[in-house]
Amino acid sequence: MTQGEALTILKTGANVFLTGEPGSGKTHTINEFVAWLRTSGIEPSVTAATGIAATHVAGMTLHSWSGIGIAESLSRADVDRIASKEHVARRIAKAKVLIIEEISMLSATTFQMADAVCREVRRVDKPFGGLTVILVGDFFQLPPVARRSLGEGGRSREVTFAYTSPTWRDLNLLTCYLTEQYRQDDSEFLTVLSAIRSGAVEEMHYELLMTRRVGLPADLPSTKSDLVLGAPKLFSHNADVDRINAAELAKLPGASKKFKMSSKGKDSLVEGLKRGCLSPEVLELKEGAAVMFTKNSPQGRFVNGTLGVVSGWGADGLPIVKTKDGLRI
Repeated sequence: MTQGEALTILKTGANVFLTGEPGSGKTHTINEFVAWLRTSGIEPSVTAATGIAATHVAGMTLHSWSGIGIAESLSRADVDRIASKEHVARRIAKAKVLIIEEISMLSATTFQMADAVCREVRRVDKPFGGLTVILVGDFFQLPPVARRSLGEGGRSREVTFAYTSPTWRDLNLLTCYLTEQYRQDDSEFLTVLSAIRSGAVEEMHYELLMTRRVGLPADLPSTKSDLVLGAPKLFSHNADVDRINAAELAKLPGASKKFKMSSKGKDSLVEGLKRGCLSPEVLELKEGAAVMFTKNSPQGRFVNGTLGVVSGWGADGLPIVKTKDGLRI
């Protein structure tokens, strides 16, 4: 399905599950839908399963929006208490369209709790109190986020995907599976990625990957693999990543510039965002430094993952990045 076809379905007011492989344009399609809603006089409630995901869509977590917070279960009294909070009740009552991004990271239990609160506030015995619900994500990617906890008998509580909940079934969702690819244009590489994603790797995929293998000199221990030139290096610890990046930056000529993070808000919330943010608190750059964007541009000029090189500095001292496509941002 194309983005345009999915957008047409979204505009009908149906409950929709928007999914597709990475790079198929799920977030872009939702942004287009949100813009259309706003021009139509409808302000959607844009939420996500995590704080970081919420910042990418300029929204808030479903936990905060629904008032359930960090609760792992709700009693009838809990639902009544949350529904009686004026700011929560007002927000849910006036909502018309609820969008939940990164649905794969939301547990069935949390999904059910948000549903229960919406039903109570809106006094409508339909999923999410009759709201139009748009779920966005890919269940092949990140699983639900949950703290380890013990249930009855000391056994660990099983955390399940949102689609296992009765609410998912009751929503009668239309599934829009985006099939176009915007992040990669190498068809052979895409075939390999798709095979890995679906757990269907065959000999042909393995052979194709092996053609790209970078060999190590015979006298170079495997622990020194970060010295191989021209290939991305993957590490399990951020400290190793920072060490390699700092060493590469130091090799570039010229003086470096440092950009420091600023923040405002409740300390505990700021700390939570900082722990999950891909960008460092102090970003050191030089002309010629390789960089990657970690957020989508609302104007569509770049996306989370766009690669480029610092080509200079603007009049305001901020970096100018030249992307792989030749754009100067």
